[in-house]
Amino acid sequence: MLAMIGLTMAVWLFMYVRRLHWIFSNGVSANDLKTPKKREALIPEKVNYASFNFQNLFELPVIFYALCLLLYVTDAVATTDTVLAWVFVAGRAIHSVVHATFNDVRLRFLSYILSALALWAMFVRAVIYQLA
Repeated sequence: MLAMIGLTMAVWLFMYVRRLHWIFSNGVSANDLKTPKKREALIPEKVNYASFNFQNLFELPVIFYALCLLLYVTDAVATTDTVLAWVFVAGRAIHSVVHATFNDVRLRFLSYILSALALWAMFVRAVIYQLA
């Protein structure tokens, strides 16, 4: 969980460094960025890649956090779950690097699927444990 939180913080920092650099380099005023629609219309898509990825880190990772807590609280953590959790984190890290920088959709999708499958395997294992 700490690794995922660290990844989210790193993407957040990268997002603001890229965004603020572009804003200051182009003399954009804060009033020009009042809404997300205005911001996305004004700032080039490539600069916003990190922002898109940051938003994405509050989708499937939320389920990951909940599953980790459930497994911990119910004392159901097995080595397999730990391996799956690290596969999830590694897949999300690769996804973030790709998404926030050069944004190759095929590579991004492969890393997304890898992490999602690890997450859903953790979920199935948790359900089986809870039903047993």
